[in-house]
Amino acid sequence: MTNQSIPALRIGILDGDDIGHEIVPASVDIARAAAELHGVAIDWHPLPIGARALQTHGHTLPPGTLETLRTLDGWLLGPIGHRGYPKGPNAINPHPILRKTFNLFANVRPTRSYPDIGCLHDGVDLVIVRENNEGFQPDRNMVAGSGEFRPNDEVTLSVRVITRTGSRRVARAAFELARQRRKHLTYVHKDTVFKLGCGMFVEECRKLAEEYPDVRVDDVIVDTFAMRLVRDPQSFDVVVTTNMFGDILSDEAAGLVGGLGMAPGLCIGDGDIAMAQATHGSAPDIAGQGIANPYAMIESTRMLFDWLGHSRGNEGAVRMATSMSRATTAALADRSARTGDIRGSGNTVAFTQAVLRNLSA
Repeated sequence: MTNQSIPALRIGILDGDDIGHEIVPASVDIARAAAELHGVAIDWHPLPIGARALQTHGHTLPPGTLETLRTLDGWLLGPIGHRGYPKGPNAINPHPILRKTFNLFANVRPTRSYPDIGCLHDGVDLVIVRENNEGFQPDRNMVAGSGEFRPNDEVTLSVRVITRTGSRRVARAAFELARQRRKHLTYVHKDTVFKLGCGMFVEECRKLAEEYPDVRVDDVIVDTFAMRLVRDPQSFDVVVTTNMFGDILSDEAAGLVGGLGMAPGLCIGDGDIAMAQATHGSAPDIAGQGIANPYAMIESTRMLFDWLGHSRGNEGAVRMATSMSRATTAALADRSARTGDIRGSGNTVAFTQAVLRNLSA
């Protein structure tokens, strides 16, 4: 039974490409079951995106998709295989457009170890908060034109954009998360070399630290952090860093706990919309074989409903997310359900069914 006094959550479904057509439906099935269990009303909105949208609508991000997304509370975005798109003005990478349009400036990427799945360390439980909309990535750091250019055949220049606003807002998101967790934040940078760019990021982190006296703050150079992440990842809780550093370090962190199939993510900003998006790519080499690990997409979906539950005051959605977490943890303990990348003998369907069996109030 749903709670009639709380408006239904309006959630988009964007399968993406390749294995996205397998792992996003699995995540939706689990979310539907958890929502029914806790009386959470959800209006689901399947929307075209990616290679199939190019075939059916003539565009990888059809205008109707973007317009509908503006009316939603959040959405699930499957992996996008934009490297395989044909050349053409309508075959664009939707990622930067979605992040920029909806000001999703913080990419929250948790890393957690589970028993018996091939983790290099036990007891890992950290979150990397990656700035999402500026930095070195040339598809994000300019309003017009590109942040990379080649004045002649021998020279290529790449522009990195760091702003006080961008640094401050991602740092605040990380401080708030640290306050909710173990009250420990590490900011990662390279201000020994990038004295102005990383220097500005560090300045904003230090300023904000004064507003969070209850949070212990560490300052770590990126190469030192990369080494320590391998040696003692248990010493970190919430980590905040710039775009490219965050992209690389979160993949390194995933390698400690079973690989990219164990790497969920949630894109958030200062608005009312969030996007569930696993960290991994679309894996065209295994698409259609039914062996893709759906954990990262399922956990990203759980993160979305937990975030929406807290931001909307929807306690049912918070309970729903808690049930999803317990059920996923139980499924990971079942070798016959786990996929091969995490030492299992199961497949996408087997893992999904195991999560569904373990759902409870």
